[in-house]
Amino acid sequence: MDPINHFGFSYNSHQHLPIRKFSQAARVEHHQFQSDDPLSWDTPHHHLDDDNVYPYDITASADSIEHQFVDTFFNNDHYHDVDFDLDLDTFLMPDDNTDVPMMIQGSEHDHDQDQMRVNGVNDGLQLVHLLLACAEAVGCRDTRLAESILSKIWCSANPLGDSLQRVSYYFATGLKSRLSLLQTNINPNGTVSRGVTLPPEVTREERIEAFELLHQTTPYIEFGFMAANEAIIQATDPSVRLHIIDLGMDHILQWRSLIRTLASCSSSSSAMCQEVSPKLIRITGVLGDRGDIMELETKTEALVAEANTLGIELEFRLIAGPATSEMLTRENLSLKEGEPLFVNSMLHMHTYVKESRGSLKTILQSIKKLGPTLLTVVEQDANHNGPFFLGRFLESLHYYSAIFDSLEASMGRNSIERMKIERNHFAEEIRNIVAYEGTERVERHERADQWRRQLARAGFQLVTGMKDHHATVMKSLKSGEGYTVGNDQKGYVLLGWKGRPIMLAAAWQPSSPLS
Repeated sequence: MDPINHFGFSYNSHQHLPIRKFSQAARVEHHQFQSDDPLSWDTPHHHLDDDNVYPYDITASADSIEHQFVDTFFNNDHYHDVDFDLDLDTFLMPDDNTDVPMMIQGSEHDHDQDQMRVNGVNDGLQLVHLLLACAEAVGCRDTRLAESILSKIWCSANPLGDSLQRVSYYFATGLKSRLSLLQTNINPNGTVSRGVTLPPEVTREERIEAFELLHQTTPYIEFGFMAANEAIIQATDPSVRLHIIDLGMDHILQWRSLIRTLASCSSSSSAMCQEVSPKLIRITGVLGDRGDIMELETKTEALVAEANTLGIELEFRLIAGPATSEMLTRENLSLKEGEPLFVNSMLHMHTYVKESRGSLKTILQSIKKLGPTLLTVVEQDANHNGPFFLGRFLESLHYYSAIFDSLEASMGRNSIERMKIERNHFAEEIRNIVAYEGTERVERHERADQWRRQLARAGFQLVTGMKDHHATVMKSLKSGEGYTVGNDQKGYVLLGWKGRPIMLAAAWQPSSPLS
C-alpha cells in the first residue's frame, strides 16, 4: 500500500506526475507556451540539491488534493488531519465580549449564503491551483513559467482580502523572493547583483510590536509562557534560589508573567503554589541573532523594580548570542552549586536545526552537561523542515492557512492589529520557509514526534506527570471560540485551532549521564 503523507498524497515510486502536469492553472500555462517552450512537461528539470522538489512521484489526483485543502480551509470545524488525541472537554470558550453572529432565517438568505460559499470555494480552488503550479515551476527553476503564473496570482491574492487571499499573498511573495534569488546578473565589474529587488526587511521595532500584539490578542504566545512557567514552578522545591537560562531571549514578557505568578502564589493556598517561594531568581538571557542588549537592559531594569515591590529579588544577566557549545559552560554562565537550574527555549530551539542536525545535537548535549532540573521547550507544531521544497511549501501553506483563519475569527477582517501581526510576524516566517535554503533558512519548525526523537537521542526524556495539570491551567487562557488545548499520549501539551495542532509545549529532564 502506498504511504500517505500529511496532506493525503499517495506516493508511488514507479510513475512521474509532477504537479504542473495535472494542475488546471499550469495546464493553461502549458498551452500558452507549448509552441515555443522546449522543456518537457513530463518530468522535473534543472534540479539542484537545495531544491529537491519531489519527495517521491505523485500519483494521487491533484484536483482531489486541492479540493480537500480548500474544503478544510473553508470548513475548519470538520478538520480531521490531527496527529494527537485532544482532550475535547478542554475547550477555550469565548470571552464575554466575543461577538456571536446572529442566526438569520429565510430560504433566500440561505440560498445566497450557499452561493457565496460555492463561489468562494471555486475561487479558493483556482488560487490554490495557481500557488501549487507556481511553487512547482519555481522549484524547477522555470522562471518564465513562474513569473507568468505569479502575474495571475496577484489578481486574486490580497493582503486586505479574506484569510485565504491574505495567506496566498504572502506565500506568493515568498515565491517571488525565491525566484528573485535565482535570477542573478553579472555586472561589468564582475560582481553579482540580484535581478529583482527583494521586499524590505521588517524593522526590529515592527517585529517586536507584532509579537507583542500576537501575545495580547491570541492565546498562541501566552500558551507557551504558561506551559513553560508552570513546569518551572512545579519542579521548584522550597529553594530560596532559582537560575533560568533563557535561550534566544528577545523580550521579557515571559518573565514578567512568571514573577506575577510567583507573587500570587505567595498569597495563595492552592496546591499548585504550595511551598513554592524562591526569594532570588537569576535569569541569564542568551540573545539570539537579532537581540538588542541595550533595549533589553532598559526593560529588565523595569522588571527588576517591579519584582522588588512584590518581594522577589530578581537579577538579570544578558549575553550576546547566539548560543554555542563553547559558550554554554558552567563557568561562562556562572552556575552555582545547589542552585536549581532551568533552561528555557521559547520558539527558539528550531533555529539550531540544520540539514545535518549536528548543530542541534551539539547544543542539546551542551545543555545536558549543565545538569538542568528541566529543559522547557515551546515550538510551533509543524513540519517546515522537510528536504523537498514542494512538500515544505504544501505543509506550510496548510499550517499558516489555519493561523490566518484563527486571526480573522478572533480579531475581524478590518483589524489593524491583525494586519500588523500577519505582515510583520507570520509573513516573515513564511518568506523564510519558502524563499531561502541553507544557513539563511532558520524557520525550521518540526513536529512533536521529531522533537521527541532528537531530544531522546541527546539524553533527555519527557516529563509526563505535568500534562494533566497543564491542560487544567490552559483553561484560564482568554480566547475566542475555536481554540482547543489538550494532551497527546506521550506528554506534550498542544494548542490548536479547530482541531489543527498549532503549538506544542513540553518539559524535559536528563535521562542519563552524558556518554
